[in-house]
Amino acid sequence: MTEEPSSRDRGVGIEVHGVDTIPEPDRTGRPRDVIGILFGSNMCLGVIIFGWLPASFGLGFWASVTSMITGTLLGTVLVAPLALVSFRTGTNLSTSSGGHFGVRGRLIGSVIGLLLSLGYGALTLWTGGAAVVGPLHRLFGFPNGAWGYSLTYAVLSLLAVFTAIFGYQLLTVLSKWVAAGTTVLMIVGLFAYAGKFDPSPVVDGGHLLGDFWTTWSLSTVAAGLSGPMAFITLLGDYSRYVSPNRYSPTRVFGASALGMILGLLVPQLFGTFTAFASRAAEDYVGPLVAAAPLWFLVPLLLSGVFGTIGNGGILIYSMGLDLDAIVPNLSRIQSTTLVSALATVLVFLGYFVWDAQSAVTAFVLLLTAVGTPWAVITLIGFARCGGSYDTEALQVFNRRSRGGIYWYTGGWNLRATAAWAIGSTVGLLSVDTALYTGPLISITHIDVSFLLAAATTAVAYLSLTATATRPGPNGADRETSAPRTAGV
Repeated sequence: MTEEPSSRDRGVGIEVHGVDTIPEPDRTGRPRDVIGILFGSNMCLGVIIFGWLPASFGLGFWASVTSMITGTLLGTVLVAPLALVSFRTGTNLSTSSGGHFGVRGRLIGSVIGLLLSLGYGALTLWTGGAAVVGPLHRLFGFPNGAWGYSLTYAVLSLLAVFTAIFGYQLLTVLSKWVAAGTTVLMIVGLFAYAGKFDPSPVVDGGHLLGDFWTTWSLSTVAAGLSGPMAFITLLGDYSRYVSPNRYSPTRVFGASALGMILGLLVPQLFGTFTAFASRAAEDYVGPLVAAAPLWFLVPLLLSGVFGTIGNGGILIYSMGLDLDAIVPNLSRIQSTTLVSALATVLVFLGYFVWDAQSAVTAFVLLLTAVGTPWAVITLIGFARCGGSYDTEALQVFNRRSRGGIYWYTGGWNLRATAAWAIGSTVGLLSVDTALYTGPLISITHIDVSFLLAAATTAVAYLSLTATATRPGPNGADRETSAPRTAGV
């Protein structure tokens, strides 16, 4: 092992890399940086609010807690190994998936990643805005109508996109400060809301889906499993900066798993506790602010500002990389600016048009159903090739050229694409939300869309690729016995 990069090598400046392969001298990240960015970036209202979802479904406190822990741990088992893919390739996960889907087929991962980050980024700005407007209104009489929210959303969006444009190094530093500050806030918050805590259900009328286990299953997926699944494409944005010449895969995997578990369960369990303390049923942030002691409003306001900037910056950064991968002629900065505008539009729709609980729940369940098959195929492909990739061949599409060992059929691995489509279809048909119920629910009775999608994809992919050429020493499994030649 060589010595760790110096502080000078790790200075904060505008990141020059997009989805290109990070050269070894620039891979200055450490496993503890991965923990810091996963933990710190999630200490915000956009993640805390998922702890409120089980309460809004009609579950009691302990049922809410067990559903979230179960879902989070289950999701981490699947998602954390994805960090090792980018650790090996030096590029983001959607580009890395080209080794298994083809250099054009990896657009599936880019689109999934863009939609995941877009939705969660909008949710972060939306909830963060409410956490800013509410305290300001109580403390100083700041307008809490459309004008006040619009101004707040605009300012938070600008600050988030600023951090996203600077990129990896600034986000790493900011996440550490946000993690420390928000952890203190949550500890203080336990005392602030303790006197009002009541573990009984906050919703009148029973469980959302009619019975306990069906609703508990929904909570496990929507509030627990959805957390790790949000990282299926963006986890590699940070592990790609960790050098395999200095650190072992075990340390990177452990850092990714620990960062996700801490970064998800700590804020979400705080959200569950405060949801029952504030008796938040139809909405979370409003009752949270209303139930807060006057002295706690300033810490809550600071969390709304800095937590939103940190988490929003992370998600906008990831969106920029995914759009950069989809439209290679856009720079990372151009892509980041464009997707931040899209996220802001979704924020306004979330405030003025959509119902919070229904929109969030349907969004995470549907994207989990199509994201899980992609993750399963990427992980199986990674295991098959032993983590050995042709990093130059992965960049063919980004360089607007053709050929290479991942060209497959016109840039698409049709077998992998078919397996993904089959798994996604089964997942979508077995989703159960208040807005949409898949026909397979009449057979399963509870939402097991994640498990069905994962199992179906694995069987389909292994079956469809059983006759494919096995991985060579420099790449993933190929459908043809010889690679195409490169050409423009």
